[in-house]
Amino acid sequence: MGSSDENGFSSLEYQSGFGNVFSSEAMGGALPRDQNSPLLCPFGLYAEQISGTAFTAPRKLNQRSWLYRIKPSVTHEPFHPRVPTHAHLVSEFNQSSSSATPTQLRWKPADVPESPTDFIDGLYTICGAGSSFLRHGYAVHMYAANKSMDSCAFCSADGDFLIVPQKGRLWLTTECGRLQICPGEIVVLPQGFRFSVDLPDGPSRGYVAEVFGTHFQLPELGPIGANGLAASRDFLVPTAFFEEEHHPGYTIVQKFGGELFTAKQDFSPFNVVAWHGNYVPYKYDLSKFCPFNTVLFDHGDPSVNTVLTAPSEKPGVALVDFVIFPPRWLVAEHTFRPPYYHRNCMSEFMGLIYGGYEAKKDGFLPGGASLHSCMTPHGPDTKTFEATVSCEKSSEPFRIADTMAFMFESCLIPRICPWALESPDLDPDYYKCWVGLKSHFLRKEVTQYVQKINLSDGRNAFSSNRGNDHS
Repeated sequence: MGSSDENGFSSLEYQSGFGNVFSSEAMGGALPRDQNSPLLCPFGLYAEQISGTAFTAPRKLNQRSWLYRIKPSVTHEPFHPRVPTHAHLVSEFNQSSSSATPTQLRWKPADVPESPTDFIDGLYTICGAGSSFLRHGYAVHMYAANKSMDSCAFCSADGDFLIVPQKGRLWLTTECGRLQICPGEIVVLPQGFRFSVDLPDGPSRGYVAEVFGTHFQLPELGPIGANGLAASRDFLVPTAFFEEEHHPGYTIVQKFGGELFTAKQDFSPFNVVAWHGNYVPYKYDLSKFCPFNTVLFDHGDPSVNTVLTAPSEKPGVALVDFVIFPPRWLVAEHTFRPPYYHRNCMSEFMGLIYGGYEAKKDGFLPGGASLHSCMTPHGPDTKTFEATVSCEKSSEPFRIADTMAFMFESCLIPRICPWALESPDLDPDYYKCWVGLKSHFLRKEVTQYVQKINLSDGRNAFSSNRGNDHS
């Protein structure tokens, strides 16, 4: 695709809402009015349904959309394994594909390749758990690319893609329409939807969380009440857009069980003239998040910063939570305000979109990442701890500004891909950020205090005995 003026990405219109039943048509009258699949659709279109849940899923959970397209998506040649193969994508995490370690891990930002690399070739798996075949688990990918996809569309049959761009805008064309995504925004592309990625700024880099067997939803607010965190109205859905031209040699690349397959067809998959339903791609601007925090003492748990959650079958436990650490005020009194030292039954993969992270003075850079697995200790580095406890103004109101960090948190223990452990970007000295933590235990003062207490107890006992003798 060309410039934004040529393609209209700079002036896109969206529909708003999370989980709504939407409808959109690029040509008036293209949507059937009284049924989903009439004998003859308006304008000679084909009716095609895409289902994100089983037909019999509870009504409140059921997700599906009807697409009215110039040619149905079934019109393609057979799929074949992609050549050359993509060796760095995984959706089946076991001992043959990955390994586990309780060690704290951190990666420096990856360089964008010098050779032409599009979103598909620039995508690589860092870690994950479970299996796309068993419809339970997740994968964490990263991408580094410099080239737009040409006559090609990608889709994942394995799970939903939550993309977090860190460098460079993404122009996304999907079967429901087009979206422009900037760093500081996210986009969710549901399982099975075909999309193409253009890079108007050239070099691009970011993160992806893929969930198997479930979909992202808004977290429950509980005692917070009816408002706060991510508001439903701030989620944006595309409007219908279609490409009609004959397109010989168009390639569909499908991720299936972690492997890539390709099929040829003679038309663009983005030929949907109208659609309606609740199974759709959507985007969200992280700056619109309304954070909550403690206003008296102690540090709130990071779960209060959850934007989206992909629930597991166990209530209150997430397959993947997407949590952010946005600009905000800190006002707690007599409180160590950076994130506390912690061991967690959940596993935490963190990334940094821009700025600095409040718990790490050095080493954690925009475009980098860290992984703290189940029950692996983690927390502020030495510089952060010492700077906080030695500052006389640590209890004064303070605003964290110009930063956006995030976390993919999961109840499943991740296995790490070999290329991530062998990467030159892996920081072998990460553990040293805590080595300088020294004991602040006041042994002399404690000893004196204990002696004073013992002496006082002895005097009290002596006085009590003398009183008894006098009587």
